[in-house]
Amino acid sequence: MAQTIEITDAAAQQIKTILKSETDKQALRISVEGGGCSGFSYKFDLASHVLDDDIVFEKNGAKVFVDKISLAYLTHAEIDFVDNLLNKSFQVRNPNASSSCGCGTSFSM
Repeated sequence: MAQTIEITDAAAQQIKTILKSETDKQALRISVEGGGCSGFSYKFDLASHVLDDDIVFEKNGAKVFVDKISLAYLTHAEIDFVDNLLNKSFQVRNPNASSSCGCGTSFSM
């Protein structure tokens, strides 16, 4: 089974918008770390280069780097950017998560 993630058009557009002002960066890096109120949490950073264990996903010219260990937790997840009255944020819709916290950045499996 292929390990993939889906990047929405909204997320791709926001990544490109952010990187226009961060000329030394080339991608959004997403990783999964232990912690958060549900056991695991998503970490979002800007990346200046690909690391040896990164898998590169691309949509409409926007790149997302995910390390191989984190990808095991993110397979078939959707990366979106939501802009509503309360906030603007990248969000992960993860079919592997058995539950997630109200903050949207913490999950359990």
